[in-house]
Order: sequence, then structure tokens, then C-alpha cells
Amino acid sequence: MLYFLMKMAHIIGAAVLLGTGAGIAFFMLMAHLRGDPREIAGVARTVVLADFLFTASAVILQPITGTWLAWSSGYSLGDGWVAASIALYLVIGAFWLPVVWMQMQMRDLAVAAVASKGELPARYHHLFRWWFAFGFPAFAAVLIIFWLMIARPAIPYWD
Repeated sequence: MLYFLMKMAHIIGAAVLLGTGAGIAFFMLMAHLRGDPREIAGVARTVVLADFLFTASAVILQPITGTWLAWSSGYSLGDGWVAASIALYLVIGAFWLPVVWMQMQMRDLAVAAVASKGELPARYHHLFRWWFAFGFPAFAAVLIIFWLMIARPAIPYWD
């Protein structure tokens, strides 16, 4: 029963990472394309909150449940597909942490634009371009991890 619960927690965590990431990207992009600082400020507030509540929780849960499941199933963390998943998870983190910081900065810039009844500053647009670019490798890595977990391809050991 414990194995089943850990597997469910791991699968739900993976779904949260994929779904929250895709949802956040969609809503931030739509708000940005509309260009209204009030809408951007509101959406960015929600996006930052969602990242801290959902994404961060899943980010913490995934390595715990994944490690437990690998060891319980007789896999080494150095097994090819497991090691590749771990490496990609670290890549995702390397992109996600700056993205969260950028979202907070964009939120603050949009809130300031609303307060001053002004336009979004050039810094907002600069951050958005980086935020957008960082999403592609992170999202691709999440999809590859899903594939690795399902297919478990034979990849030479990294031990």
C-alpha cells in the first residue's frame, strides 16, 4: 500500500509540474499580449502565488518520492533513464528558479505601472523576453522526463 501511495504522490507531483507550468505560461503570455498593466499585475500575482503553492510543493515532493520509488523497485539512481531524469530535473530547476524571480520582478513592475498610471517599463519587456525563452528548455525537459518515466529506455549506466 505504501508503494502505491508513493507512486500516486509522484504521478500527481509530475502532473502538477506539467499542468501548473503550462497554465502559468499560458496565462502570463495572454496577459502580456493584451499589454494592460492592470491585467498583467493581477495575473502575475496569481502566477507567483501558484508557483509557490503548487510548483514549489511538487518540486520538493518529486525527488523524495522518486528516490524512494527507484530504490523500492530495485533501480539505482545511476541507472541510465533514472540518472537522465535526475539530470533533466536539475536543468528544469536551473531555469525555474530564475523564472520565479523574473515573475516577481514583472509583477512588481506592472504594479508600479498601475500605481503611476504609466506604461510598462522597458525592463518589464526585457524580463518577459527572458522569461519566455527560459520556458522552452524547461518545458521540453519536463516532457522528456515524462517519456523517460513511461518508456524506461535502456541507457548505459552512469554509476
